[in-house]
Amino acid sequence: MIQFTNKYDSPLGEITLASDGKSLTGLWFDGQKYFGYTLPPKTENKQLPVFEKTKEWLNCYFSGSEPNFALPVKMYGSEFRMAVWKILQHIPYGQLTTYGEIAAEIAKKRGVARISAQAVGGAVGHNPVSIVVPCHRVVGANGSLTGFGGGIPRKIELLQLERVNMDQLKY
Repeated sequence: MIQFTNKYDSPLGEITLASDGKSLTGLWFDGQKYFGYTLPPKTENKQLPVFEKTKEWLNCYFSGSEPNFALPVKMYGSEFRMAVWKILQHIPYGQLTTYGEIAAEIAKKRGVARISAQAVGGAVGHNPVSIVVPCHRVVGANGSLTGFGGGIPRKIELLQLERVNMDQLKY
């Protein structure tokens, strides 16, 4: 399957967007951990309606407003990663959750006693659609800012942009 890419110049650095032609399949800060790991070796740089819509969404987001429309997102991963990413998509703008809370939610859904918060952290770290699927809203149980592929300074900027109370966080 061919993947298309495009660039977006954000206030926090250049972002690469990816799409299958209809849905957003990737959004990474250039150079971030796991950058483009879901992309095939060859992609085609192209203007697509989904990229224009994503740029509109990002413009709204980086202006300090919560975008009031959803983007078509398609993610590929293991059943476990998909379960984690689905939870990420439901973390409200300006709110936080912890790796442990996500682990507990998945354990409950699966009917098991416990899921490792570290395993959740690995799945969160491999989120291929940063910002839109808000992995930056996940923090450690003690409020520590860990595990953002785009780097902790960007995580701080994104949380401040969403007006999260930073007093409770450790960084």
